Amino acid sequence: IVSEILRLNEDPNVQGLALDLPESLYSSNVLNAVKPEKDVDGLSSVNLGRLVHGDVSDCLIPPTVCAVMELLEDIGGKKVLLVGARGAEGAALQSVLQRQGAAVLSCHWRAPQLQSELGRADAVVFGSTKPADVPVSGIKPGTAVINCARGLLSEKHIYGQQNNPAAEKTVGSLAAAMRMQNMVKNMEQWIQSQQYRKWDLHGLKLQPLSPVPSENEISRAQSPKAVDVLAKEIGLLTDEIETYGQTKAKVRLSLLERLKDQPDGKYVLVAGITPTPLGEGKSTVTIGLVQALTAHLNINSFACLRQPSQGPTFGVKGGAAGGGYAQVIPMEEFNLHLTGDIHAITAANNLLAAAIDARILHENTQSDKSLYNRLVPVVNGVRGFSAIQLARLRRLGINKTDPETLTEEEISKFVRLDIDPSTITWQRVVDTNDRFLRKITVGQANTEKGFVRQAQFDIAVASEIMAILALTTSLQDMKERLGRMVVANDKKGQPVTAEDLGVTGALAVLMKDAIKPTLMQTLEGTPVFVHAGPFANIAHGNSSVLADKIALKLVGEKGFVVTEAGFGADIGMEKFFNIKCRASGLVPSVVVLVATVRALKMHGGGPNVTAGAPLKKEYTEENLQLVADGCCNLQKQIQITQLFGVPVVVALNVFKTDSPAEVDLVCKIAKESGAFDAVPCNHWSAGGRGAVKLAQAVEKAANEKSSFKYLYSLELPIVEKIRVIAQKVYGAQDVELSPAAQSQVDRYTRQGFGNLPICMAKTHLSLSHQPERKGVPTGFILPITDVRASVGAGFIYPLVGTMSTMPGLPTRPCFYDIDIDPITEQVKGLF
Repeated sequence: IVSEILRLNEDPNVQGLALDLPESLYSSNVLNAVKPEKDVDGLSSVNLGRLVHGDVSDCLIPPTVCAVMELLEDIGGKKVLLVGARGAEGAALQSVLQRQGAAVLSCHWRAPQLQSELGRADAVVFGSTKPADVPVSGIKPGTAVINCARGLLSEKHIYGQQNNPAAEKTVGSLAAAMRMQNMVKNMEQWIQSQQYRKWDLHGLKLQPLSPVPSENEISRAQSPKAVDVLAKEIGLLTDEIETYGQTKAKVRLSLLERLKDQPDGKYVLVAGITPTPLGEGKSTVTIGLVQALTAHLNINSFACLRQPSQGPTFGVKGGAAGGGYAQVIPMEEFNLHLTGDIHAITAANNLLAAAIDARILHENTQSDKSLYNRLVPVVNGVRGFSAIQLARLRRLGINKTDPETLTEEEISKFVRLDIDPSTITWQRVVDTNDRFLRKITVGQANTEKGFVRQAQFDIAVASEIMAILALTTSLQDMKERLGRMVVANDKKGQPVTAEDLGVTGALAVLMKDAIKPTLMQTLEGTPVFVHAGPFANIAHGNSSVLADKIALKLVGEKGFVVTEAGFGADIGMEKFFNIKCRASGLVPSVVVLVATVRALKMHGGGPNVTAGAPLKKEYTEENLQLVADGCCNLQKQIQITQLFGVPVVVALNVFKTDSPAEVDLVCKIAKESGAFDAVPCNHWSAGGRGAVKLAQAVEKAANEKSSFKYLYSLELPIVEKIRVIAQKVYGAQDVELSPAAQSQVDRYTRQGFGNLPICMAKTHLSLSHQPERKGVPTGFILPITDVRASVGAGFIYPLVGTMSTMPGLPTRPCFYDIDIDPITEQVKGLF
């Protein structure tokens, strides 16, 4: 019985459970197996506890108890005797009677005082079947007698009038009606639970210290809420989350269906000026902004962030959980493994890589007949195509389903992909900075029979599967995108896809959990989604569409979802608008453009910065001319934002070395250049309180009329789309394609990929292709050295110069400082 109850508990099509069992089986184990929200009979300990505590609106009263109360007239001040009323039902009955003002006495059938108490009672309720050898006598005339023993489905009298002078009533039919009423109420509660719920979020108190401690110390000093508590506060249902420990949870995509009619909130993108080694702090601004909106202005808000790669975490960059008093906690959970999404991507990516080489080997060493017999084997005397093989046959124009009916020519077409090894673009991946995997040779073992080729490893987040995860809108959409991934060309120049290799379903299975966003929280207890982390050069560098869509439903119409674009606005923001917004259909409300005084000084001609060396005086002393000269980059990024018709608010991350005059100058220039507002921010040292003015400016800007538009039409030829981005965004004079790049453009156009958006793979350190050129370079020709396609993700990516997809470790990597306390298991050294 318990097993069946547990099965029905998990059935989303069953909203309520009613138990009709022999009396002996109504044990607490059985009653408490029913989920409280499905407990139509109201007999679980949770329901009973609510009833006893007076939370009547939040529970269901057992049908038998309701029936008894219907049959009893005004009982205030009267004596009610409960006989044989045991367990949950007896406790519920006693509680309700006492709440109505009755004096209640309960005894069992063989109690010595039973007969005398029967004569004193104003009402008698029999809670179970009377034993045959127990007499019932002495009930005074006019006493209400109610029999609610289980199994009484009619109004028949079981005690004979000679033994029971009072008029006895049974509750069978009435209790059945009350159960139906409970079913209706239970369904009403379920329907209500499916509606959007107002947030009941309780923030975490923050007590900033000065000087500001390390990120790890700050994170550890704050005790996060249990993630299931956070989920309930923001309106998530119990069955919509899958917890990973105490502080992380996956959120199921079923929420999108439940809240499909709920209006979206406001959509805010955080971008930045052209990055410098001094850092601008986009992640910190993103988190500080939502802490300010929710914890200080009481406005629902959600941060949506990328998951960091472990390569940089142990390499040179460190973690990516924000900084100071504006970060995601626990930061070690955020930076290490999280919920395993990158591992799932690695497994799926490398399964496909293995399938490519294995297929080449098998085709090179077997006849058509042998290949066919192995690809379509006889199982239990029957040979049949799998679903993915039938789909391949249809693509080949072979409309047959019986393996025995294919001609030799059709068999050959079916079994041979004829992959050209020199055209393979799919690489293996690992989530570690390992420079010695940038070029490798595979197939050197004797078992591979001499089929050797050069290959490479990329870092895991460079995998096209990561880009697909970030752009997909559903499990079905992800499966289709995975199938469309082009891994090579055949010897006739036609694309070979994951679907051709028959691996699409397996890839989707490996990614079935990774598609769900991970819920975490900020230092002030506001919600954060962490999901996907594609490269910002060969991919679009934004967190997932699904996280944004779910968050926009959860915050409500007046709430805000704040997400971040990688690198500067010229790269991350441009791709956000032209690639991510096309995939999602979402329209941004505001862009927050992040800058710092010292980064602007570098763009104004300040000296180079060496990692680990003290900053030169130009960056630590007031220098208004250097700031003014560097603001050209800020002005250019504002202009780029205006190309898309979205209001822009400049967030100036303030450092203690910035002078008031420098801060005022940047804000003044930003406003004169078309920014809706420009606000100094101190969230790094003060938490959300230091970003309240930014939050107020963003709220006002979001109410401005947006005239969002894409930069180019997808119908333009590939080269023209590249030219539009180069000239309008980067400020280039023109573009120049190498012969190899032009050849690839021609090939992709022939193959039908010409209508995909463009994802420029360019240095992030300059608006040009030359990283040393700061400020706003002009008059340059942008060289396109190669053009590649991520067909599954849905974009073409031209390469501007050489683009590394596998970082290396520096002389002194971050891992020198990372350690664990073997007693407390606390991680040290992450930052």
